[in-house]
Amino acid sequence: MEQRITLITLGVSDLARSKAFYEALGWRGQEVEETVFFQAGGLGLVLWSREKLAKDCGLEPGPAHGFGGIALAHNVRSQAEVDALLATVAEAGGTVTKPAAVNEIGFYSSAFTDPDGHAWEVAYNPGFPLAEDGTVTLPDFGQGP
Repeated sequence: MEQRITLITLGVSDLARSKAFYEALGWRGQEVEETVFFQAGGLGLVLWSREKLAKDCGLEPGPAHGFGGIALAHNVRSQAEVDALLATVAEAGGTVTKPAAVNEIGFYSSAFTDPDGHAWEVAYNPGFPLAEDGTVTLPDFGQGP
């Protein structure tokens, strides 16, 4: 398996509500056959029915809320961008679950959930600089292969 992710699909309970939430954050997507596709840098973020996604994965749908063991991350270029994004998230119907602060690792971060409870971290981490196009290249942590 090549080391890459091409699509991240979020199971949602109300496609229109979820599409409106992400659009309120400034994302622009295309709706095709009850699925919304967002280009997110070099990968796609997809919104699809939670029940259909579970079935497609050969799983039973679980509870819609509660931590599912995955957090998506959105790094930004300044602490002010973290704060501005959190204000937009709250206005758009998301829930700020961790107020912005310098965390124990030493960078400025916060967390929120979208209307379906999907967890997102928003962070300004100077150790993970962003290219002009928003891509991140992880630093060499000096741990070896």
